[in-house]
Amino acid sequence: MPFVKIIAIINQKGGVGKTTTTANLAAAVASMGPSLCMLDLDPQCHLTLHYGIDSDSDRANIYDVIVGEVPLHDIIHPVADHLTLIPASIDLAAIEGQLATQPGREQILRRSLGEARLSADFLMIDCPPSLGLLTINALAAADEVIIPLQPHFLALQGLGQLLQTIALVHQRINPGLTVRGIVLCMFERITRLANEVVADLQGFFAAARDGGTPWAQARIFETVVRRNIKLAECPSFGQSIFAYDPTCNGAKDYHALAEEFLELYVPRDEPTEARLPAPPPQQPDQFVQPSPSPQPATGPPSTSASDRGLSP
Repeated sequence: MPFVKIIAIINQKGGVGKTTTTANLAAAVASMGPSLCMLDLDPQCHLTLHYGIDSDSDRANIYDVIVGEVPLHDIIHPVADHLTLIPASIDLAAIEGQLATQPGREQILRRSLGEARLSADFLMIDCPPSLGLLTINALAAADEVIIPLQPHFLALQGLGQLLQTIALVHQRINPGLTVRGIVLCMFERITRLANEVVADLQGFFAAARDGGTPWAQARIFETVVRRNIKLAECPSFGQSIFAYDPTCNGAKDYHALAEEFLELYVPRDEPTEARLPAPPPQQPDQFVQPSPSPQPATGPPSTSASDRGLSP
């Protein structure tokens, strides 16, 4: 099997843009040439529904793979050129109880992916909004983590717990796991709060550069995803934002994010195939990263309202 870069899209808080980012970042990357497979690991099945697949049908899905009834390569569905999807079902909601006594239950997905015949350059896993068994399986299988984050202090509240979980999986199960970065979603540049959150995040990750943690080399993506109603509308049509309205701000933002994402893996002198036409520059909603004051940071962030952000 060719090497596949496995990326978990994760945040245990709901409504921060995980599924939207998985669906549209994947579509943009695939449109630029690389092959990409999406895996829906959320019992809510939002990624599956986003691409018009009926989660209530009798067709096999990732639940059947996890319980050992079908091989993973039998449930991969094509959704566009270079883009495929492994669907979910609501049965995933009961998986933790079903596997409670099974040895090695945290690495079932990792083993299934190792046995699969995935023809893709990237696999993006849309994780559930929790830190339960399904999320641990995703982290055990992943090479990297991308965290979609809404720039509000309440959205930051669980980031410390998430980073602690990532550190634990890195230590005990998957020593190659790293945090690639943060994607800011539903961003409103004109608000003071959003810019304060960006400054806190930037300061924390900059101070953690030499800490030896899985997030020591994490970045905040310069491209931000602006609040855009079209991103909320396109799932009801079973389409990505590029098929639904390729001229809207949501399409421009995810196109720019895909370009930035691919620069991490594809050198500039090796352009990917079939690139989308370059959209207008993302202005003024692309923030300039602030220069933080150096401060020690050895642990995950604390986000109480009293300290207004991240503490070392």
